[in-house]
Amino acid sequence: MSLWSSVKGDVRAALERDPAARNVWEVVLAYPGFHARQIHRLAHTLHRWRVPLLPRLISHFGRFLTGIEIHPAARIGERLFIDHGMGVVIGETAEIGDDVTLYQGVTLGGTSRLRRKRHPTLGNNVVVGAGARLIGAIVIGDNVKIGAGSVVVTSVPSNATVVGVPGRVVAIRDPENDTLERLPDPEGDMIQSLERRVRLLEKKLARLNGQLPMDKDLAQEVGEW
Repeated sequence: MSLWSSVKGDVRAALERDPAARNVWEVVLAYPGFHARQIHRLAHTLHRWRVPLLPRLISHFGRFLTGIEIHPAARIGERLFIDHGMGVVIGETAEIGDDVTLYQGVTLGGTSRLRRKRHPTLGNNVVVGAGARLIGAIVIGDNVKIGAGSVVVTSVPSNATVVGVPGRVVAIRDPENDTLERLPDPEGDMIQSLERRVRLLEKKLARLNGQLPMDKDLAQEVGEW
């Protein structure tokens, strides 16, 4: 793909995925995610040419201008869309596939100090919600959706939906028939059980204090516990 075609793809991605985008000029002139991507193109090219220092300076300028930090060595596919973008960090060995969407505050970070692969690899058509943290040399499959605020430290299969801290797979979509299979959520079930237990204890305490008479529903709940 030519450079011009690739840049036009970035513009189309913003127009297709952001309802607030009105026209091409608005994206080109006022979208920091678009600016950060084009600045990274230059920094990444110079990095591949082994030009010293200058790629990092360009990356640093891009961070100052857009609030988005992308290491020059990071590998990014086509039609990346970074919505709003403030606080987005993409580490040195991160790899991003095609048609990926990142919202503000997303971190593709590393945990190792060794000079090796230590940042996430994202497949195609991945959506990462605001404030999510993807840490380590994990692999995120194609068509994955990661909920806002999630902290993902293990690899995720394709077509999955991930939420929580730490991130856990709660659903997998079958692309052949577009059906959604919801997986068991032990943590969510435990939280619901605890909430129910707290409500029951509050009712029992109110009854002991004479504030709530024993009714049929309360007696049934007491019997279950």
